[in-house]
Amino acid sequence: MSKKKLMLLGGLSYLIPVIETAHKLGIHVITVDYLPDNTAHKYSDEYHNVNIVDIDAVLQLARELQIDGIMSFAVDPGVITAAYVAEKMNLPFQCSFENACILQDKSLFRKFLKDNKFNTPKALSFSKEEDALNNVDDFSWPIIVKPVDSAGSKGVTKVEEKSMLPEAIKRALDKSFSGKFIVEEFLDIVGFQSSADCFTINGHLDYCTFSDQIFDRNIANPFVPIAEIYPSTMDMHYQNALKGDLQRLFDLLKVKDGIYNIESRVCSNGKVYIMEVSPRGGGNMLAKLQDMAANQNLIENEVRKAVGLELKPMCNPLYDGVWASFALYTSNTGYYDSIRMNSVIKELNVKATFINVQKEDAVHTFTGANSCLGDVLLRCNDREEMDELVYGSSNWLNIVVKSNTRY
Repeated sequence: MSKKKLMLLGGLSYLIPVIETAHKLGIHVITVDYLPDNTAHKYSDEYHNVNIVDIDAVLQLARELQIDGIMSFAVDPGVITAAYVAEKMNLPFQCSFENACILQDKSLFRKFLKDNKFNTPKALSFSKEEDALNNVDDFSWPIIVKPVDSAGSKGVTKVEEKSMLPEAIKRALDKSFSGKFIVEEFLDIVGFQSSADCFTINGHLDYCTFSDQIFDRNIANPFVPIAEIYPSTMDMHYQNALKGDLQRLFDLLKVKDGIYNIESRVCSNGKVYIMEVSPRGGGNMLAKLQDMAANQNLIENEVRKAVGLELKPMCNPLYDGVWASFALYTSNTGYYDSIRMNSVIKELNVKATFINVQKEDAVHTFTGANSCLGDVLLRCNDREEMDELVYGSSNWLNIVVKSNTRY
C-alpha cells in the first residue's frame, strides 16, 4: 500500500514538528517554497522549488504529485494557496476558498465582523496614501496602520498624529503582497492580548484556549510579541464570551475540521474582540507548546485531517504548570555565534529549544517573525516564576552576535 502524500507550504523550522508527526504516521512529506536552504527541507522526503503564493503553479505541482493533503502550517502567505488547491482537488481544509480569502484579508475580515454584529474596531482600507490622508479625519488618534495581508506584526505602526501617517503607510505597503493597507482605531487593552491555536471538529470548537502575550516596548517593532504564556490570566467571563463569539463565527463560515490561530483581546470598554482568525497553526511553536503543556494532539490531528485520517478526540486544556513560548531574538545586526543559557534554568525550566539559524548566519534586529532566531519552550510551577524568566531573560539567556565582519 502506497504512503499518503502531504504537501507542506513553506520551509521554516516551525514545520519540523509537523514533519516529524507525519513521519510517525507513515506519511510521505513534500515541502514547497522558493528558498531551497530553508531548514524544514532537510527533514522532508522531497522538496520542490515553487513560489507558494503562485496558486496555479502549486496546484499544477500538487496534481502532478497526486497529493492526499496540503497544509500551510504557521506559514501565513501560503494559506490562500492551500485553500485553493484543497478546493480544486477536493482535499480536506478548514473552510472554503472564499472564506479563507475573507479570513486572510484584514479589510474583508473587519467588514465580515461588522456585517455580522461582532465587536470590531472601526477600519478603512486603502491602496493609495492620498486616499488615506483624505479620509482619516473621522478617526480618534492614535490609530493603527497595517498591511491587509501580512502576519507576524510585520508593517504595523501606531500613529499618534496625521503627520506621521505617510511613513506608516510606506511601512505597511512594503510588507503587503496585494499593495493594500488598513487604517483602524486604536483599542486600549485590559490585561493581555491573546494568541492561541484552537481546533474545530465537525465545525464545533472542541479545543479552545487563550494566552497572555508579552511585548518588549524597547525593540524596533513593539507590536511583535516576545512570549506567549499559558494559561491566560483573562477572566473566565471574557473567555466564555470569546468562545461563544468564536463558535458563532465558525457557524457563519461553515467551517469543518482543523486548526486555527486566533488573536483576541478584552478592551477598556468592557467588550471582547476577535482580532484575527487564520486557518493555520500559529508561529512560535504554539501548537507544539500546547501539545506538551496540556497533553493535546493539535499537530497530529491537523496532519490527520489534512490527509483524511480519523481524528483523535480533543477537549479544553488542563495545564501542567505555567508554560511559555519565548522568542529568541536580538536587537543587533551581525553574524550569529551562539546561544548561552544559565545551566540551572536550562535543566529545570527549558523543555525544548528550536533554533532557526546556524553559526555565522547573518542576523538582523528583531522586527517580526521572519527575523526571529528561534524559540524556547519554558515551564514553571507558577506565574510569578515564569514572569521572572520572561521579563528578566537577560539574567539567564545570552544571544551572542558578532560584528559585521565574518570571523
